[in-house]
Amino acid sequence: MATTTVALSKPQRGGRWSPWLFALPALIVYVGFLVYPALSSLWFSLTDWDGLSATYNFVGLDNYLKMPSDPVVVTAVKNNLIWTVVTIAVPTVIGLLLAIALNGKVHGKPILRLIFYTPAVLPLVSIASIWGWLYNPQYGAINSFLRLIGLDGLATAWLGQDSTALWAVMVPAIWLRTGFPMLLYLAALQSIPNELYEAATVDGASKWQQFWNVTMPSLRPAHYIVLALSLIDSFKVFDMIYAMTYGGPGTSTQVMGTWMYFNVFQYYQAGYGTAIAVVITLVAIAVGIPYVRSQTKEAS
Repeated sequence: MATTTVALSKPQRGGRWSPWLFALPALIVYVGFLVYPALSSLWFSLTDWDGLSATYNFVGLDNYLKMPSDPVVVTAVKNNLIWTVVTIAVPTVIGLLLAIALNGKVHGKPILRLIFYTPAVLPLVSIASIWGWLYNPQYGAINSFLRLIGLDGLATAWLGQDSTALWAVMVPAIWLRTGFPMLLYLAALQSIPNELYEAATVDGASKWQQFWNVTMPSLRPAHYIVLALSLIDSFKVFDMIYAMTYGGPGTSTQVMGTWMYFNVFQYYQAGYGTAIAVVITLVAIAVGIPYVRSQTKEAS
């Protein structure tokens, strides 16, 4: 018995390093494909590199100090804020309403869930193409419908005017983003015990009071996940704007992501474009830290 105890308590050779050896392949990939490119981008953001030349000069923080005086950056930041508020608030509210409706006694729930969630899995290029045709000034379904019901005056080039282009791109973004919060809220609603509603009913609470005092507090974790992920996703917006308006007309629909791309790959100002990318990354990290901390606490 004593021999067995000694054998179990004896440390194995190399046991202390075993976890690091198992993690080493993942660490190599992480450092090679994330840490090194990130540090390289940070360095190039402090230079005047054009993206092609073998030489460049160190300019310190000039690229960052240049941003507030860049009118396109100002426009892009404003568009990013508008995009963030609208494409978070509207899909979240619609997703919550759909989840509540589908959580009740509705026929054809699986089909309805499929219909509402399908846009979330479609390629963004396909969505941009679909809505580009819908917005077509001459043959698009939207203008054809407006003319059909006698509202010819409202038929316009939705993607070709400064006043309507950004809002027109937001519509497919909302259509695309509604399915994700709907599924999360639906899962959260189904985990609320019926005993809470039965107790509220016994206490004389109306349906509206049950919604505010039972449903909404129980959905707090789902609210947090939906808002945090949507906020991070909104700051990274690029593909939808690029595919539908190319940042135009003029620069009216530029966001930070597209303006970064144009500077790096179109205007050969890789240093300045990389500085914009660093700012976007820092904002996304700042927004994501509370979400990561909350998930870490839940896991522990």
